[in-house]
Amino acid sequence: MPVASTRTEPAQQVADVTSDCTTNSTTANDLDLIFLKGIMENPLESDETFEEQHLSPVQKNNVELLQEILSDLNPFKDTSNTAAELTDILTLPHFQSLLETHDKVAAQVNDNPSPMRIYFGDDDPDECDPTSQHPPPDAIRMVGIRKVAGEHLGVTFKVDHGELVISRIIHGGMVDQQGLLHVGDIIKEVNGREVGQDPRVLQEELQAAGGSMVLKILPSYHEAIAPKQLFFKCHYDYDPTKDNLIPCKEVGLRFERGDILQIVNQDDVNWWQARHVEGGSAGLIPSQMLEEKRKAFVRRDVELPPAGNLCTAVGGKKKKKVMYVTTRNADFDRHEILLYEEVAKVPPFKRKTLILIGAQGVGRRRMKTKLLLSDTQLFGTTIPYTSRKPKKGERESRMFAFTSRSKMETDIKNGCYLEHGEYDGNLYGIKIDSIHEVVEAGRICILDANPQTLKVLRTSEFLPYVIFLQAPELEVLKAINRSAVEAEIVSKALTDEELQRTCDESAKLQTAYGHLFDLCIVNDNLDETYRTIKAALETVTKNPQWVPVSWVF
Repeated sequence: MPVASTRTEPAQQVADVTSDCTTNSTTANDLDLIFLKGIMENPLESDETFEEQHLSPVQKNNVELLQEILSDLNPFKDTSNTAAELTDILTLPHFQSLLETHDKVAAQVNDNPSPMRIYFGDDDPDECDPTSQHPPPDAIRMVGIRKVAGEHLGVTFKVDHGELVISRIIHGGMVDQQGLLHVGDIIKEVNGREVGQDPRVLQEELQAAGGSMVLKILPSYHEAIAPKQLFFKCHYDYDPTKDNLIPCKEVGLRFERGDILQIVNQDDVNWWQARHVEGGSAGLIPSQMLEEKRKAFVRRDVELPPAGNLCTAVGGKKKKKVMYVTTRNADFDRHEILLYEEVAKVPPFKRKTLILIGAQGVGRRRMKTKLLLSDTQLFGTTIPYTSRKPKKGERESRMFAFTSRSKMETDIKNGCYLEHGEYDGNLYGIKIDSIHEVVEAGRICILDANPQTLKVLRTSEFLPYVIFLQAPELEVLKAINRSAVEAEIVSKALTDEELQRTCDESAKLQTAYGHLFDLCIVNDNLDETYRTIKAALETVTKNPQWVPVSWVF
């Protein structure tokens, strides 16, 4: 590559030589030539004067000083190895070119800089000093970027005070991997074309660029921030191509409900940077605040079904029924919007409870009974408490635990019951301590509870695995009900209206509480559902699991 040999050679001559090399040289790198040509076509000498100068040269005649030093060393280089080595270093072309460049820059520095201006109060420095927006000549940098066809750069821009500024760099993207640009850098030119404050000019140049491009920038000198170790489980589906608010659809990250994302940047209050834990580049996703605002304008069309009661299996005419409520939160925060849930990856462990959720008539109790009978050492369940009197021949601790109404009311007030209700003038309920008794015996406690109880159960105290038994299609549900009647498993067939109500309630439960389910199974075959549940429980005891971070910390 040509090097200027004298101090007085104009920069334009070097630029002309560089231009010749671009067409004739077969060894020079194209990107290096474009880079050097950009520097030479924009020399540091300028007719503009800058009021503030922060740097001043020690001297301006280093080339002359170098010649004097070489003359003094010449008599000793044959007799002294040190003098010979120093002579070799000082005569290197790169070293001499560095000194020549230094002298040229030093010659342009104003020897009498203006005193620093100080602004007070609400003074606008840009108004007081019309040259304050011009950067010092030593601040401009030329940056070469290699572009891969079909791959986005992973950077977005904004217009700030009339300048085109890098607003974000996508973690893991092309620009982030090369590490040459930073958030806050001001883009001045692309391949020699000024971009000003028009993003369209920049977009045109980026699209037209081939394998490489040269940017002239004013650096911000922001230090890169290491990615956060923050993981979220998504509770809704997102497609950036259908989002009209995203700054750039190409850098959006698509995800589905249940996906685990690593959040790498949350500096923007509206748009986070995230990537899938399985791998791949990072992209933009809506922040919790942005998505909450967006969903707040959408009318909820789901009316939550009323809580069922524990006493469905009890015969007799219904005289009075009070729906079940949870002890700690009756309404279960029905208007809460859960979009992202912070999770942590933990080693395999055994869940304490297995919670079956489903609409009335979907087969929860039949599945609970099948699990309990299949392995009495692995599974156990609670015995409901009741204030009614034992029937003739009814034994304690088989179907119900009997207690007085006053005792039960006192325990309810003290928060001892997970859920409770009143039927036919008697109280019924599940005691929290009875769950602990099953767990302490080394068994998984099976509960066919109402979804409202998940607010209490989905904690580190109970470590639940939540399975939703989804109702099949109406015709399939009719066939299942007919088979159950023929096998005398149930006493009477359900009407079409009752079966349709089961399907509707199932859909509403899944919409309202789906983000809390670990597994959803369409219960169209009891044996197949049983095998699926057993396989799922075995999987979580052998593989690492993503659990709510509140279970760990």
